[in-house]
Amino acid sequence: MDPSEDKPGGTVDIYRDTWVRFLGYANEVGEAFRALVPVGVVWGSYAVATAYVTADAVDKGKKAALVSARGQPRPDHPVAVAVVDTFVWQALASVIIPGFTINRVCAASLYTLRKTTRWPLAVRKWTTTAIGLSTIPFIITPIDSGAGSVDFLLDSSLRKIYNEEEKHK
Repeated sequence: MDPSEDKPGGTVDIYRDTWVRFLGYANEVGEAFRALVPVGVVWGSYAVATAYVTADAVDKGKKAALVSARGQPRPDHPVAVAVVDTFVWQALASVIIPGFTINRVCAASLYTLRKTTRWPLAVRKWTTTAIGLSTIPFIITPIDSGAGSVDFLLDSSLRKIYNEEEKHK
């Protein structure tokens, strides 16, 4: 299915509608492999995910600036708000919450396997990695879907600040 079919005017957001979106999940994969790879590889996966988050935020800022430059002011989405909102949302939904979740799932599974099995360490580590990788698809929707926890968190906090500032202008 072509992602542009669902978009008004057929526009595709490269950071949300294409394979590029998966770069935001690099740190979850890094966390899943933490038991098997050097810590530098895990930190590298965070660098990839953070670069994705930053690129998306810059892109949304540029789009907000273009809308304003064409004489179509969008007082509800000035450039700074677009950048900050996108960066915070993506940082929480793509890096912080899922990275922490996979880290804790893997740590708990490795601990549990150590306490409950006599499997060799290598088998426990590979099993932990498999558990971490298989958990990723299950955590995406509750975290970053349209009505997910990150939207609720931002709507209940940061976005209230944006709306208050707009009321006083």
